[in-house]
Amino acid sequence: MKTLHAALDKAREDADLSWRALAKEIGVNASTISRMQQGLKPDVNAFAAMTTWLRMDAEKFYLAGDDDPGTSDPAPLMSELTVLLRARPDLPDKNRSYLEDVIEATLRRFESERTEDGL
Repeated sequence: MKTLHAALDKAREDADLSWRALAKEIGVNASTISRMQQGLKPDVNAFAAMTTWLRMDAEKFYLAGDDDPGTSDPAPLMSELTVLLRARPDLPDKNRSYLEDVIEATLRRFESERTEDGL
């Protein structure tokens, strides 16, 4: 949930919104987002609303392994990059999606090579 909270924070800053305004725009209680900062998980409806608002696949956060510091899953980096790509008004959705696919494939390859090398 740390990754989801970080993605929301970045998008909130980009949109120049307060946390309360962000929660209202997403359609969740501000306390839900506040509890996430403390490490608590939102209910499934709030989670879906947040990922939908971010226009990001929920599984990127579900599989990110935030709660396990030993996880080497590249999803947190991908989440951060997706937020940055989403913030570009000059980048059509089709091109953003293409860039996300290329970056994800690159990150998977790096992870595979690191695993093969025993790192």
